[in-house]
Amino acid sequence: GDWSSDVALPIWRHRRGVCSRKFLHMDSLLIKGGVPLHGDVQISGAKNAVLPIMAATLLTAEPCIIRRVPDLSDVKFMGRILESLGCAVKFEGDTLTVQAHRIKGHGDYDLIRKMRGSICILGPLLGRLRKADVSQPGGCVIGTRPIDLHLKGLRALGAKIEIEGGYVRAKAPRLTGTEVFLGGRAGPTVLGTANIMSAAVLAEGVTIIESAACEPEVSDLATFLNAMGAKIQGAGSPTITITGVKALHGAEHEVIPDRIEAATFLIAAAMTHGEITIHGAKPEHLNAVIDKLREAGVKIERRGAAMIAKRGPRLTPVDVTTLPYAGFPTDVQAQMMALMALTPGISIITERIFESRFGHVAELGRLGADIAIEGPSAIVKGGKRLSGAPVMASDLRASAALVLAGLAAKGSTQVNRIYHLDRGYEKIDAKLKQLGGRISRIQE
Repeated sequence: GDWSSDVALPIWRHRRGVCSRKFLHMDSLLIKGGVPLHGDVQISGAKNAVLPIMAATLLTAEPCIIRRVPDLSDVKFMGRILESLGCAVKFEGDTLTVQAHRIKGHGDYDLIRKMRGSICILGPLLGRLRKADVSQPGGCVIGTRPIDLHLKGLRALGAKIEIEGGYVRAKAPRLTGTEVFLGGRAGPTVLGTANIMSAAVLAEGVTIIESAACEPEVSDLATFLNAMGAKIQGAGSPTITITGVKALHGAEHEVIPDRIEAATFLIAAAMTHGEITIHGAKPEHLNAVIDKLREAGVKIERRGAAMIAKRGPRLTPVDVTTLPYAGFPTDVQAQMMALMALTPGISIITERIFESRFGHVAELGRLGADIAIEGPSAIVKGGKRLSGAPVMASDLRASAALVLAGLAAKGSTQVNRIYHLDRGYEKIDAKLKQLGGRISRIQE
């Protein structure tokens, strides 16, 4: 799932010595629907990969260069968190340079608590400094995401951890390799796996993580850590073996493409009766999504490194259950529901990762979708034409689903609170416009 909270982030602007405050959530998107999307789109670097990689730069005093960094508010926010810890952070286009020469074990409390993804600084700080004070990260409207498995794993490595005054306070005179089991109620923890891996690379001896998260973003972090001199084997499988080393050095790395952004554009082609050629994605990261879309009647063709998506002669309802990787991703559940709302027949979408990830259901209902929630499942009676209306985004992927529904709907749709979109989709309005979407950003 997405690794950040859904708070409105204030931007401070200085004008004649006076600080004025502008909230990102004031922006909205106005969409005039009914136009098929056609053309080519380039997929950006993965948000859920870049945040733990940025945190891992804390493990060395040498400079690290990260390429294909998406221009997202979450990424800039993580940059500010690293600066608050003492790092030098420089963005140049899609290249980021971080040097954690002299760092401290605690950052800005308010900055860290506002972003879920900030918890991934805990493991690297503990690995490098043997101590870390990190404010507990904010919750999120898609359900509680406890960090108990992170703490269990770090304690197994030898850390003493207390939670007081809203802080996670961790100390470890020594970190010693051990076996850690990370299975949880909703499957393995992605950020927990990242945290344990980042602490274990500088521990003494061998650490084996069992029931590790298998997401491509975990493998990407391991690739970066290995480039820094770590010894990690098995990333991408449920068993990861880490042999501790004395120190890490600087490295260069290119972030993997965002599989969730790619899935969103595949669905956009089907929903608008268009044809989109997607460049820069890794189809092997999207097997579960491609399989379900083909079952639903979407034509997806591989042409070299590109994928071409368009709607087939007719759409068919499908049942979808979200699962840990390599199952159907929770981050594509909302977009898939929007597609099923247009598909004649009944489909059932079951959410097994987060208990409260149906915030988009009521808003899709405003556009004319017929969806009922029964426990962890949404029953979609599809096939009605959607019609435009003002809607409110509740989280990042709900925002994407509402934008897709607006593009397919008759008339105008205004999607409010799009600061969520800016957290996880790089310039999505510009990319959709390039494909022929009638979409404009309203800044209030």
